[in-house]
Amino acid sequence: MKLGCQTFTWEMLGDRWTGGPDDLLHAIGAAGYGGIEITDKMIGPYASNPDDFARALERDGLVLVAYAIGSPGGFTEDEGADLEAVRKASAFAARFGATVSLGSATVMSPGAREAKYDAAARIYNAALRVGAEEGAAVAIHPSSHHDTLIFDRADYEAMFDRLDPALGWVPDTGHILRGGQTVADAMTRWSDRIRYVHLKDVDAAGDWAMLGQGVVDIAEIAHLAKAAPRFNGWLVAEEESEEAARDPAAAVATNRLVLEGALC
Repeated sequence: MKLGCQTFTWEMLGDRWTGGPDDLLHAIGAAGYGGIEITDKMIGPYASNPDDFARALERDGLVLVAYAIGSPGGFTEDEGADLEAVRKASAFAARFGATVSLGSATVMSPGAREAKYDAAARIYNAALRVGAEEGAAVAIHPSSHHDTLIFDRADYEAMFDRLDPALGWVPDTGHILRGGQTVADAMTRWSDRIRYVHLKDVDAAGDWAMLGQGVVDIAEIAHLAKAAPRFNGWLVAEEESEEAARDPAAAVATNRLVLEGALC
């Protein structure tokens, strides 16, 4: 398995984070990961300088696994703005053979949930076409955060039934569990959509935990991922626990050791 690290661990610090993208690359490379998934909020000036970013990745021994982007319209309210963001991200990601990861569709205004599913599916399916035009694969990343439209099994079924079969999925173990599903059931049921996997841990109450300290079975996840026909080989650790908020670099380094022990 190839092991990567997501940069949201630092992003969740908000104003307390005063570093830049090079600090993220240094920390993730030094921890022993082979890849990075960086977000549109953390990439900084490299967003318009892919050649410089390629040199920075090489310096720290990393490859770009995915470029994760959010949406001011929640992928439900502003199709034009969303697709323009997808186009820019796809052009960037294609330079590296990386996947564009689209954040979870979000309920931004009142209205029937069915109509929100329809709007999100329309935008997500259009994003797939835009990504293909730019030469990039596109996948969606459901979450369990406030106002997400893709939270529990009913939401997943409603959305995936509406989505183009070619559109990928990034299963996130923590978010799946917080939505009341089992990871094994979800990853088996929608195995054909899996592109890569986000590894996060939660305790029995659904609160974020350091990887290996909660209920997620890392070896089982790796086995399920390997069975997915379009899985690209990457397990990407993402950490949102209290420990990570205190020291992100130390937390992701600890997770790398946990992964090595669980997968050996």
